[in-house]
Amino acid sequence: MNVGKTLFAQVMEYVPWKTFGRIIDRHGGDSGVRTLGCADLFRVMAFSQLTWREPLRDIESCLTANQSKLFHMGLSGVPARSTLSDALNQRDWHIYHALAMRLILRARDLYAKESTGLGLDAAVYALDSTTIDLCLSLFDWAPFRTTKAAVKMHTLLDLRGAIPAFIHISDGKMGEVNVFDILVP
Repeated sequence: MNVGKTLFAQVMEYVPWKTFGRIIDRHGGDSGVRTLGCADLFRVMAFSQLTWREPLRDIESCLTANQSKLFHMGLSGVPARSTLSDALNQRDWHIYHALAMRLILRARDLYAKESTGLGLDAAVYALDSTTIDLCLSLFDWAPFRTTKAAVKMHTLLDLRGAIPAFIHISDGKMGEVNVFDILVP
């Protein structure tokens, strides 16, 4: 029998909860919220990401299967699908963006002294992009081909620790060369 912390609890220890609470307060993220606050939504979505759950029904059933561990995950109970859906639609994305930026700053500080393995003293970056396919009937604002919709995510990685230094999401037709016009040296 396991007497230590769960893997999820160990991962959640790296989240700066006090900073996250200040971010939530600054954006008014929990104002008018009765059941599933921003921090709880983050825990649910982190759990679903770590367990490879995508549909809301799958997230709900996985949380229900682990009901005895919810307290140790920081959750009071299993949120209903409708509550989870409403929370995902109504929460301000700026809250989670600010948290991600704080986590990236923390990670960059941890890897600041690490060597890139290339024998260079300067910072080395790699620019990569990936196309995310979407359904054209649902995402008509992102046309890519005649029968397909897509967005493209351009990422600039700091090779010390493979930490993103810049992320830009554009329409699927934007070329990688055009990202250099957006990057600030």
